[in-house]
Amino acid sequence: MKIMVYEAREDEKEAIRLQANRLGIEIELCSEVPSMKNVAMTKGCEGVSILGQGKIDKRLLYDYWLNGVRYLSTRTIGYDHIDLNYAKCLGIQVCNARYEPNGVADFTVMMMLMCLRQYKQAMWRGHVNDFSLTGLQGKEMRSMTIGVIGTGMIGAQVIKNLSGFGCRILAWSRKKNSEIEDLVTYVDLDTLYAKSDIVTLHLALTPETEHIINAESISKMKDGVMIINCARGELADIHALVEGIENQKIGALGIDTMEGDQGIVHKDHRVDILSNRDWFYLHQFRNVIMTQHMAFYTEEAVDSMVSCGIGGIYDMKKTGTCRTELTNHLNPIVNMAVTL
Repeated sequence: MKIMVYEAREDEKEAIRLQANRLGIEIELCSEVPSMKNVAMTKGCEGVSILGQGKIDKRLLYDYWLNGVRYLSTRTIGYDHIDLNYAKCLGIQVCNARYEPNGVADFTVMMMLMCLRQYKQAMWRGHVNDFSLTGLQGKEMRSMTIGVIGTGMIGAQVIKNLSGFGCRILAWSRKKNSEIEDLVTYVDLDTLYAKSDIVTLHLALTPETEHIINAESISKMKDGVMIINCARGELADIHALVEGIENQKIGALGIDTMEGDQGIVHKDHRVDILSNRDWFYLHQFRNVIMTQHMAFYTEEAVDSMVSCGIGGIYDMKKTGTCRTELTNHLNPIVNMAVTL
């Protein structure tokens, strides 16, 4: 079996090599984002593994299928960059990655603390030997009411982490999580917006959740609210975030991923001219902390992502499915044209 691995990072390569040797499969590595320009590299491959920077649309999936690809994995938890329905129609099985929620949950709480304690401004001053305190007074976590939107694996772990700080925790989710019900008060979204000093997002990106943070929802929040997003960038409308920072309705942003960051994060752009105005405009505010989509980035998570990405394809071919398959839960679509 041969697998084409796109977006291969240096830190993944040893884990990929070990997986290939363990499973007895052939791996081709490419650092490029998957696109029509490099689709020919999949010829002779039964499987393709990707990360999240490319859009795996109908055109790309169809060419993969023509080249003999029957299995696709994304080495990410999110999978909104893949047209799953069309993959199912073509007969391409798709799986995603799983890793323990601790890394992202720890990072989320770190973001809250950095925003509360004016970390960005303090760090900048320290670099130029300015050790003054003016404008750096912070707040304590125990005084906060924190609203957690989404109580799946990561949201639940964030709640467990926060439970030791003595803060009040509100939560909203489509389904209550019995593991953390004694730690939170479940409320409706409007109540969460109105009562929370900090709002943190832990949802999958779907048509229903896209721009769940928008001008209307922000207007329902407290003045000076802090918003944390270590989930998916498109959960928050970037234009609404800009407006909220400008009019000071939003007191601070802690953002690990933001709408429009594809092609920006995970690359060195020091000598590039970049045109995403809103992204870089937000970046310069003293009360906006932006990191390079790295909340997931731990040794343990990377090993798990590679294991799911390579092992998932191997298992789907060998056994017919894998523990993280996404397409086995979809209903067949009979009216979608296979050819383009």
